[in-house]
Formats: sequence, C-alpha cells, structure tokens
Amino acid sequence: MTESLDTTDWSILAELQRDGRLPITELSRRVSLSASATTDRVKRLESLGVITGYRAELDLEKAGFPLLALVRLKYSGNLHQPLHRVLEERQEILECLRTTGDDCYTVRVAATSMGHLEEVVDELAQFGSTTTSLVYSRTLPYRGPAGPPGQPSA
Repeated sequence: MTESLDTTDWSILAELQRDGRLPITELSRRVSLSASATTDRVKRLESLGVITGYRAELDLEKAGFPLLALVRLKYSGNLHQPLHRVLEERQEILECLRTTGDDCYTVRVAATSMGHLEEVVDELAQFGSTTTSLVYSRTLPYRGPAGPPGQPSA
C-alpha cells in the first residue's frame, strides 16, 4: 500500500474488527471524530482496499457444522485451476491458504459429519496427498491486527 495508516485509521479498524455493524455515530464517538469525518475515513479505507468487506461470524456448530478440520494438501501438479474450481464450488471449504514447506495448501473445512468430511477430503485427495487434523476448539478466534506492524498490542 502506498499510503500509510495513522493512529485514527488503526482505531477505526480495531473497532470495526470487533463489531462490523457498529453505527457510524458510535464509531465516531469511540475514535473521537465527527460522524462525517469518520464516514470519510471508513470510505477511504474501503477505497484503498484495507477494508475488504463486512460479514457475520457464525457459530459453526449451531449452524449445523459440528466438525471443523484443517486439511493440508501436498499438490502434485503445477496446473492449479482444477483445484481452484473445487475450492470455489465446495461451500464447506471456508478458507484455503497457499503455503510454503512440505504442504502446498492448508484448507479449512466445516463438515456436518465424519462422512461429509471424508467426502470433501476424498475430493481434495485427487490433487495430491492430504493430512487432516480435527479442531477441538478455537483457543484464539481470528482477529485482525489492531495496530501498525511492529507496535506492541495495547
């Protein structure tokens, strides 16, 4: 990114990461700006691509997906488009990260049962060897950075 973020930008980002539905009036109060200045800042962060979207966080178990697994895939080919197509089509695949090391991809999968998980892993296995780990619990749920790189958390 060509433009650096100041402390007010980071305050806005921290608040919106905690609650993406926070009304502008409350957000502006929390970051000590006027509502119009806060709106301008949020629009600027969106246009810069720093804020890429807003979404609801789900309790996967309550939504009918009691199993969460991490599937590591050692991709055996060099044409990745067929894999990308499967990743896009399978709604139970929540996230895929291309990684370095022994494995090429780490895939986060939500499943309704062990049979369902097996079906997804079998489909991924057509692209290479897989290693699957079941998640017991989320010790630290995903959180975005709360400040600039190198700055200790508050």
